This record gives sequence, structure tokens and C-alpha cells, in this order.
Amino acid sequence: MKTKILSLLRDSKDYVSGQELCEKLSVSRTAVWKVIHQLKEEGYQFDAIQNKGYKMIAEPDLMTKSEIVSRLETTWAGREIQDLKETDSTNADCKRLAEQGAGHGLLCVADSQRAGRGRRGKSWESPPGTSISMSLLLKPGILPEQAPMLTIVMALAVARAINELGEEPCQIKWPNDILFHNRKVCGILTEMSAEMDFINYVVIGCGVNVNQEEIPLELQEIATSLKREMGTLISRAKLVSRILYFFEKVYDQFTQQGNLSFLQVEYNNLLVNRSRQVRVLDPQGEYNGTAIGINETGELLVETEDGKQIAVYAGEVSVRGIYGYV
Repeated sequence: MKTKILSLLRDSKDYVSGQELCEKLSVSRTAVWKVIHQLKEEGYQFDAIQNKGYKMIAEPDLMTKSEIVSRLETTWAGREIQDLKETDSTNADCKRLAEQGAGHGLLCVADSQRAGRGRRGKSWESPPGTSISMSLLLKPGILPEQAPMLTIVMALAVARAINELGEEPCQIKWPNDILFHNRKVCGILTEMSAEMDFINYVVIGCGVNVNQEEIPLELQEIATSLKREMGTLISRAKLVSRILYFFEKVYDQFTQQGNLSFLQVEYNNLLVNRSRQVRVLDPQGEYNGTAIGINETGELLVETEDGKQIAVYAGEVSVRGIYGYV
């Protein structure tokens, strides 16, 4: 009921009477009053006028189930949510729930994350009240070798959602970083449980620096936040809902088509690697080259210094001028 009341009040440009809320929700006036009182305690502000009803005038920046669901425009993504005030890792939470039988589209979110992880075991800090820490559970009917393409799908969804916020577009650093002015605002970590030819589940974790005022001195050359770049507070729940909206659209198209050819142009236009000198940290040895863009399976095409074209499917790719690589 809280979610529905939030949706009704947020969507209305005028006052909504208590009677109207009662009729739409099939509940008593007392039940409505209790929810309004609870919302006030959580930080929502309402203007209440006798014989006119309630009007929402201010909202807190919360990462709660009711706040996110009240904004959702999806069919399946995020329709089941576990929300926590604090956790070690939303990916770990999501994997645990997957092992317990949770379904496709489950979203785990936390207001803060103590032990978030990026690729190659790197840490990702999420202070309370400032960041998005979320993980999405998927049970796709694709082969295990296709799963890495889901990182590309999420990266594009995040970029689309962020690019709705301002005139200046963010960029993507292949395969899993979102950048503003060559500094990281988002990282993505995809983990999978699979058999030889069958995926049990995939968990995609996404951490976004949203409303941080300060970035630790040692990270200021490589990290930033959306607020620092755009100069305004951003609703984390709204951004989550838009990420899920775009992810569902791109994911459904990907699973129908089986490859990423439909998004190559859009993704490559956002790719900071493109036409830049890169260094590929391959297990068999480092090499330099020029990035061309991704192919239809999400591999990064790199032209080496001796003119060969290599499709990079794994490994670290450094871009000259990004994260201290000179």
C-alpha cells in the first residue's frame, strides 16, 4: 500500500483526497493516515488541507523497496526487491538468494556497502546515503559463453539512464566502467553460476557514485560522482528505476537476437577506448594497439602496432590518458 500511495501522490499535480486514496486502494481512512504518518517519519513532506487531501512537496533520497517500486516502469526487472540499510556486498546477497530459489529479475539494493568488489578483486566503497549499490539476478536461456555480453548490456543501460540527467554524455570504458571527464562514476561486476552448457544464474552488480560531495584524495584522479560533475542532487531511486527500464529493453532484445549487433553503433559512439591507443594486459603478454570498437559479441577489436586485428574477450585494457596511463 505504501508503494501505491507514493505513486499516486507523486504522479498527481494536485491534491489527492483521503477518500480517493481509500477508494483506489480499497482500504480505510485510518489505514491511509497510518501510511502517510509512516512516510512523514521517513522524511517525506506533505501539504495536507482539510477537504482537499494530500500533496507531496518534498522527498528524501532513499534506496528503499517502496521508493524504487513506486517509480518502476518495467515488466520483470526489479519487481521483487530486497532492500538493506547496510550490507557487505549486494552481489553476495543476490547469489545467496539465487541459491535459495529466488527468481529472475530479483534486485538487491543497499544504502551502503562495506565490502563491494570490482573486477580482479578491486574494492568499491559505497558510503551511506550517497551511492547506488545494486545487484540484479538473471536466469537467462543463453549459453555460458554468451554471459559476458550481459556486462555490455548493463553498461549501455547505465549510460542511457545517466545521459538522461544532463546535456553532456558520459562515456563507457570497455567493458564495465562508466566515465565522466575521464573519471569513473560507475563499475559493473558480472558473476555466473553455470554447468558446462547451462547457466544456473547470473548476477550483475552495479555501483554508481551519485551524490558524493568529496572523493578521497588518492582517488580524485580516477573517480568522481554525478553530483560533482552535474552540480545537483540526484534521486538514487529514480536513477535505479531508469537503469532497470533500459536494461530490460536491451536485455530482452539481446536474448531474442543472441548477439549485440543491434547496439554496436550506439555503444561504440560512447566508447572512450575507440580510436585511442590502448595497452592490453593479456595473460600471454602485454601489447599496445589502437581500439576500433566492439564486435557483435562484445569483444573489443584492437589493431596492433604491426597491423593485426585482435578481438579481446578478457583481460585489462588501459586507455592512454585514462586512470594515469600515459
